[in-house]
Amino acid sequence: MSPSAAGRVSARLRAPLPALTLGLVLVGLWWAVSASQAVPAVFLPSPSGVARRLWLALTQGGLAGYAWVTMREALLGCLTATCLSLPLAWGLFHWPRFSRTVLPYVAASQAVPAIAIAPLLVLWIGYGTVPVVLLCTLMVFFPITVTVLLGLRGLDTDVLDAARLDGAHGMSMIMRMELPMALPAILSGLRTGFTLSVTGAVVGEMTMGGQGLGMVLAHQRDAVDTAGLFSTIVLLCAMAMAIHWCLHEAERRSRVVDAMRGRRAT
Repeated sequence: MSPSAAGRVSARLRAPLPALTLGLVLVGLWWAVSASQAVPAVFLPSPSGVARRLWLALTQGGLAGYAWVTMREALLGCLTATCLSLPLAWGLFHWPRFSRTVLPYVAASQAVPAIAIAPLLVLWIGYGTVPVVLLCTLMVFFPITVTVLLGLRGLDTDVLDAARLDGAHGMSMIMRMELPMALPAILSGLRTGFTLSVTGAVVGEMTMGGQGLGMVLAHQRDAVDTAGLFSTIVLLCAMAMAIHWCLHEAERRSRVVDAMRGRRAT
């Protein structure tokens, strides 16, 4: 392995260390506070107690099945929002008059809290998976649209002009140039959107019914099961962090490919 390649591998291995260090510090502070009994265990269970509860819930309580339901709803909501956001972002990018007309209303859609939309979805659609997916879609639609739009506005105009000189127009320009060059922005929007989508799925299940982690949290809240609440929240955080890391890696690789494509074009 060359020295430069070895350096890149070493840098990638060191990259998670600050986050891991902060996590260990926070867990250490949590353990110190719980061990001191300054806060009753009913309000702040110990990290070991939460870890045992999470292990039992995953192995014996079927928590993994509930997690999959929430993950599926979040994925469906995020994918639905992406299918709507991408064409809209391209329209906003290519047609300034359309952008001036529509963008204020797209932004206004974010002013309505998700918790206020949920009762309307229940009245219009009913309970179950469909309104939860729609709530996730509404929550992530604006962030993905804006992120992709900003990515399109930041494309290298010299590369696009060179592609036009080579005969790229219309759909060929979008599919061969704009879409690959905007892929990092699309993945960045998905990275933000999926985290919000998980939140939307949980909120939707708590207010509109469902069979996922939101339902589990509602039962644990009613039973004043603090250790159970902490364990479910830890699992939600782990899910969001895993997807965030996967999309971050995909975004990083796409930026490398985009940079190489730009160098070849120039």
